[in-house]
Formats: sequence, structure tokens, C-alpha cells
Amino acid sequence: MKYRVRVDLSFDAEADARAIMNYARALSGNAVSINEGLDAEEISFCDLERCRHDEGLPCERLERIEVRHDQL
Repeated sequence: MKYRVRVDLSFDAEADARAIMNYARALSGNAVSINEGLDAEEISFCDLERCRHDEGLPCERLERIEVRHDQL
């Protein structure tokens, strides 16, 4: 059994979004991915994006953290 957290938060200030990413990065070493390397893998990740949906434009990924222990 695993415990999963899914979060999708939008902020007006980039500093607030980066604070969440920094916290996630600090904890990512404790995270696991499920069935890593198999067809049914579920890779743990966090994305930081510049969301422009309020401007009628798509999101732009600024940073991604993926938990992949098989690459160690």
C-alpha cells in the first residue's frame, strides 16, 4: 500500500509556487514510483508551470521533478 498526494495549486506570485516546488524537492528523496520500468509504471512527479489559460494561451513547463530510482 502507498499513500498518494495529488496537488494542483495556482498562485499569483511565482515565489509561492517555487516554495511548493522546493518543499516537494526536499521530500522527493522519500517518494517512490510504482512498477518503475514496467508497462504499468506510475512515476511520481511534480511540475512547475507558467499557466496562461487566463490569457487564452497554453501552459509552459518551467521545471519537472521525477522520482526515478532505477537511474541511480
